Parts: sequence; C-alpha cells; structure tokens
Amino acid sequence: MPANDPFARLPQAASFTVTSTTVTEGAEWPPEQHSSGLPGGKDASPQLSWSGAPDGTKSYAVTVYDPDAPTGSGFWHWAVADIPVTVTELPEGAGDDTGSQLPEGAYQLPNDARVARYIGAAPPAGHGPHRYFIVVHALDIPSTGVPADATPAVLGFTMAGHTLGRAVLIATAETPA
Repeated sequence: MPANDPFARLPQAASFTVTSTTVTEGAEWPPEQHSSGLPGGKDASPQLSWSGAPDGTKSYAVTVYDPDAPTGSGFWHWAVADIPVTVTELPEGAGDDTGSQLPEGAYQLPNDARVARYIGAAPPAGHGPHRYFIVVHALDIPSTGVPADATPAVLGFTMAGHTLGRAVLIATAETPA
C-alpha cells in the first residue's frame, strides 16, 4: 500500500479515540460498507463512537477518505459537519440519503460522487488494497460555516486551522482482478 498520509502536511493535532462495532482498525470493511454496486454492498456508513477529545472542543466533523484511489486526489466517501460537542456516537447507517439518524444541526456534504451521503468502498478491480481513513475531527468552533453544498476538501481546508484533535480508524478494501 502507498505510504501517503493525508494528514502529513496539516497542522499537528492531539489524538483521541474512535472505535466502531462495524469495523476494526486495519481490517477489511464488512460487505455492508462497500458500494451497493458490489456484491453484498449496501453503502451503509459505519457505527462510530469516540472519547477523550481535547479540552476546548466545541464540535466534531466526521470524514471517510480513500487516499489510494487512482484519481491523483484520493476519493472522499463521506463528510459530516457540525456535530454537536455533546454527541459522541453515530449509529451504523447514519449516512443514508435522509441523514435522519444524524444529530440535530449536523449535515452531510456531497462526497466525490456528488451525493450528500455515505458511499461505500469500491476500489477498481485489480488495483490492490485501498485504505479508508475514518476520522473524527475535534474542532474549536461550534460550526464550520461551510455551506451544505461544499466539497469535503472545502470542509478540510476550513477545519485545518480549527482542529484540536483527530481520532483515526483505518479500514481496508480490495476488489480482486
């Protein structure tokens, strides 16, 4: 797998803990978290729980990013902004078309498929293993102010100067040739 780290050139941030009943650190995504275009895929966002965010945290954002996609810029699978500081868990499937399981005030931005929802893993056949960085970002602002139709890259740019901590869980996926 490529060694590129999507956070290597960003400001340092404290680490805290994210866990999931859906996926384990370093393990392959279960079929439900794959794209609905693949056998068994359901485009179901993972369950996430987090704890230990740095003092001063006022909100969270969650992103799922594949830096190994053959695009030159990776692929954003999910981005959720303005999660209230009182929330420390998202249920599996919260990233569906409705976003109805997201906490009040939180919203999904369009991913790289241009849909405001979670889209599952679907690495090109024979391209090798891909990593999926599942990240909870602890922010020092209650709202990012990013428009709901903005890209995840705009969210990332906006968060860069406001990130107090990152909780990272990495899943993998590979589609055989």
